[in-house]
Amino acid sequence: MSLHADAVAVLSAWDAPTPEEEALRAEFLEHLGSYDDAMLRECVPGHLTATTAVLSHDGSQVLLTLHPKAKMWLPMGGHCEISDMSLAEVALREAWEESGISGLELLPGPLAVDKHVVWCHPPHSWHLDVEYAAVAPPGAEAVISEESLDLRWFPVDGVPEPSDEATRRLAARGQAKLRSGSRALG
Repeated sequence: MSLHADAVAVLSAWDAPTPEEEALRAEFLEHLGSYDDAMLRECVPGHLTATTAVLSHDGSQVLLTLHPKAKMWLPMGGHCEISDMSLAEVALREAWEESGISGLELLPGPLAVDKHVVWCHPPHSWHLDVEYAAVAPPGAEAVISEESLDLRWFPVDGVPEPSDEATRRLAARGQAKLRSGSRALG
C-alpha cells in the first residue's frame, strides 16, 4: 500500500472526536482525492504531515520542542518522505529524529487532526496534520536535534507558553490513551 493509500484508509476509518475535527477529516480526504502528491511537501496548496506527542513511560510528562520557525513549544512532527509507507511510520520517524529517543512505542491512532498555516510555499500553504502519541521507555534521555532550539519534558497538564491548544489537546489525548491501557498500534 502506498503512503497516499494508507492516509486515505486511516482517515476514512478514523472516528473524529469533535465536529470540528470531523470537518477537517473530510477536508483532508477531499485534498487526498484532489492531489496525487497530497502527502509531499511539493504539494503547493498544502500537504499532509504527521505529529507525535512523545510521552514519558508513565504518561505524566510530554516532550516538547521549541520550534525554531514558530518560536513555540510544540510536539515532534514534520513532512512525509517519498520512502514512507504509512502515516504511523512518518509519526514515529519524526518523533525519533527530533527527540533522539530510541524504542518509542506508538499508541493506536490517530488521536487528532489539525490544520495550520506554514510557509513551505510563500506566501503560505497549509499543513494538514494527522496527530499521534508515542511512549518513551523508562529513563529515556532526549537529545536536541538541529530542528530544535530546545527540547524539554513538561507535565501534560502544564504545557508552557508559548504553545497552542492543539499541543495541549494532543498531549491530553495521548495521556488518556496510554492510561486506558491502549499500548499496541492499532
